[in-house]
Amino acid sequence: MTADTSIFTFANPTDLILEIPTATQNQADVYSQSFSNPTSGYQGYINELCLSAVLLWLQEDVTPQAKVWPTTTVLSSFWELVNGTAITSEATRFILIPSETIDLSELRVPQEWVDIPSWIGDYYLAVQVEPDEGYVRVWGYCTHVQLKSQGSYDASDRTYALDAADIINDISVLAVARQLCPEESTRSAIEEILPIPQLQAQNLITRLGNPEILIPRLAIPFQLWGGLIEHGGWRKSLYQRRLGLPEQWSVLQWLQGGVDQVAEAVGWGSFDFQLSAVGARGVDQRQPESILSRQLAIAGQIYELLILPQRESDTTVWRFELRNLIVGAAIPGGFKLRLLTEDLQPFANNEDIAITAVELLYVEVALLPGEGIVWEIEPLPDNYDREILRF
Repeated sequence: MTADTSIFTFANPTDLILEIPTATQNQADVYSQSFSNPTSGYQGYINELCLSAVLLWLQEDVTPQAKVWPTTTVLSSFWELVNGTAITSEATRFILIPSETIDLSELRVPQEWVDIPSWIGDYYLAVQVEPDEGYVRVWGYCTHVQLKSQGSYDASDRTYALDAADIINDISVLAVARQLCPEESTRSAIEEILPIPQLQAQNLITRLGNPEILIPRLAIPFQLWGGLIEHGGWRKSLYQRRLGLPEQWSVLQWLQGGVDQVAEAVGWGSFDFQLSAVGARGVDQRQPESILSRQLAIAGQIYELLILPQRESDTTVWRFELRNLIVGAAIPGGFKLRLLTEDLQPFANNEDIAITAVELLYVEVALLPGEGIVWEIEPLPDNYDREILRF
């Protein structure tokens, strides 16, 4: 809800003052339990206050399709590590940069939101948060192009700073600009971040998983840091390690003891299934098995990703299936189901492609104990964030 700016004598006429929903204001204690230290917990709290107010305004006044990227259930794994939140609307991405500072002489954006290819935004919103007063103040915005061409990079805290004089202070211009100049170039070309080997990533997670390292983003070179956290599975593993949580994505544990709350939050579930229904070979046809499933929204329809264990002699072959959730409905031509190693490398027969409409796509793989696998689907499912499934 927008507040009456006339009652704020300090505010510029072009400032956007938004009320923070009361329910969000009362969540400080909750956030202190979701992070490894008080500093990260408060960062998460400030970002949540900012998000709750600004997302509602974007949906009501700018673009009804606005939604959190990649999904609300994984925001804590971002806020533990870096300040800022991404909101997407179709192909456009807004980056919210909250701060409690009263010094509005510049906007400082963490390098992650500027130089990690899959994180960069089109528009960066400068947001002053007043938790005690119950409002946020959106005092300007800029584009990625402006940050890269006009901003100054500070290596000491890895931020890009843009002077207030170079920022568009009238936030109402944002909606007008998107309508009148939809083809405006908002993103600059940036350097590729090279992938890092799996063993190195695991060593970094072990090292940076120590919660006594309060600012892990500054503890290693940016190219290594960017390569680590751009991988959604490794980012979540680092977050869980810093909180002292056990392995959260063990398929075997899910099958034996049920899907844990973290996995349930992103849509995973399990059910008993008769193996004979899926054509398992060399198995007692009366033997029931637990099957893992996850519903996915893709291109406006709901699909189901299944993981089915198929026992062959002394080996378990894992079958990944993608089906349309509507019985009898097909998967359109052009869809792809792909499996990759933990460090995103392809392997033999790791992909199934629908040349024309088909009933299902599937890939089968035999894995060593403890081995991780990453699944991908094209077109990309809504709210997709890479995850490492451990077998």
